[in-house]
Amino acid sequence: MKRGEEAAVAELLHLAFGGKAEAKLVDVLRKGGQMAGEMVMPARDGGLVGYYALSVMRQPKSWLCLAPVAVHPEWQGKGHGRRMIGQLSAWAVATRQYVVVLGQTEFYARAGFDQARAARLQGPYPIEHTLLAGPGEDQPEETLIYPAAFKAV
Repeated sequence: MKRGEEAAVAELLHLAFGGKAEAKLVDVLRKGGQMAGEMVMPARDGGLVGYYALSVMRQPKSWLCLAPVAVHPEWQGKGHGRRMIGQLSAWAVATRQYVVVLGQTEFYARAGFDQARAARLQGPYPIEHTLLAGPGEDQPEETLIYPAAFKAV
């Protein structure tokens, strides 16, 4: 993501989710210094196809949280989200970085995240909808504490 694309990201999040909660979450993550990185998939016409945010988990230390993930409604169902998140999953393995996501298990599993690996995690959100990407094939036993922005929104 480049500086100046914030408004386009907010608009994409609004279109993809039908509300402003996700854009507010991203804003709070940015302002609170909890954002580890943001990625956009640009369209040829200068718009955005997709977006995802990585924020720093409070616990376990050095783990990242993937949220939100959005694909513009006109581009949904064409594999762009799976490709975008698949690249992230491959990056997590290559860099030995744990990334946790809460969401549609079938979608994230097709993109390389693993629901079974998250089975021993504990956290404030349903573990049955939590998936993990990263090094190894273990089932880490950790307590997840999400960035403070998740409670603020």
